[in-house]
Amino acid sequence: MPKRVQSPSSINTFKQCPRKYFYQYIIKHPTKENIHCIRGNIVHDALEKFFSIDITSIDPDSFKKELSFYLKNLFDACWSGAKNRLSKVGLDDSKLQFYHDESMQMLANWLNHLFEDIDSEIKQNNTPLKQAFKKLAPDEMEKHFKDGELMVRGFIDAIHREGEHITVMDYKTSKSDEMKPEYLLQLGIYAVLYEKQHGNYPNKVGIWFLKHGPNVIDVTPKLIKDAEFEIEQIHFATESEQIRDYPKKESGLCRWSTGQCDFYDICIKDR
Repeated sequence: MPKRVQSPSSINTFKQCPRKYFYQYIIKHPTKENIHCIRGNIVHDALEKFFSIDITSIDPDSFKKELSFYLKNLFDACWSGAKNRLSKVGLDDSKLQFYHDESMQMLANWLNHLFEDIDSEIKQNNTPLKQAFKKLAPDEMEKHFKDGELMVRGFIDAIHREGEHITVMDYKTSKSDEMKPEYLLQLGIYAVLYEKQHGNYPNKVGIWFLKHGPNVIDVTPKLIKDAEFEIEQIHFATESEQIRDYPKKESGLCRWSTGQCDFYDICIKDR
């Protein structure tokens, strides 16, 4: 059968539990709305829209106050726009407010880092606000990459170019700032996809942990080799459409104190 188009998410799902991959990507069993996924979408949407601002309309003497107000309004609008999705996650108003406020705090942390970089650019290079903002803004955001030969795709949150130096970044709302193996795989795949489209690898890739700060690493031969290996392996491992070829990998991710895997109930029945 033809290869399926894979992604960092699908590959990491298979590595976490082949049976979960089967339910999600082979038979496409319905999944429930998830607060972490929804708020991640909202935050990404706000960040993408933030850089579309006409910076010339901002007073250089009060740019921090004005940009803070602008980002907060953007986020609130994006949150309100997801009202129907948020109503399906089964959380009461106080819990939803907690996630709203926590998400806004993450954006405020990110914005404070941007302010520091803008201040540094203005003071060290005597750069006007408009040029400083443009220099620090991503050159591209939310770019979809797909390679028909490798049959893999991904959405890159931000691409920064400074001369010939390229940095690819992914925004995350996770609690921890640990550079986990699944993040390294994701970044490696992004580097591979970037090279397939542009003919050269980015110099650096990284995760912007919105609760903490950025973690940027060099694109190394090992990062590329590991990503290419996992892409090859997932195609080999998912040729079948038979459930028996997707064993369960039981762990604490099956069920925990506050929830369970989307496929827990059907998985139990299939024992």
